[in-house]
Amino acid sequence: MIVKTEVAEERVLDATGLKCPLPVLRARRLLKDMAAGERLVVRATDPAAPKDFDAFCAMTGDVLEASDAEGGLFIFRIRKTR
Repeated sequence: MIVKTEVAEERVLDATGLKCPLPVLRARRLLKDMAAGERLVVRATDPAAPKDFDAFCAMTGDVLEASDAEGGLFIFRIRKTR
């Protein structure tokens, strides 16, 4: 599910319930069409997601601005750099 927020430069990807590698693959697809400086907020429940998104951002050069966890829900804020 893709939800646009009030802030035009931020998109939300609900990847809850998806297992590795789907959260990262869907985030990659969205980021591909985003402009530099826009932010993607990803919600995921896969326990591997924190390591996956760390590695993904290191590989792409996009900035992982925040990574939060609460009760099995992970929220990642990724700023597109290119």
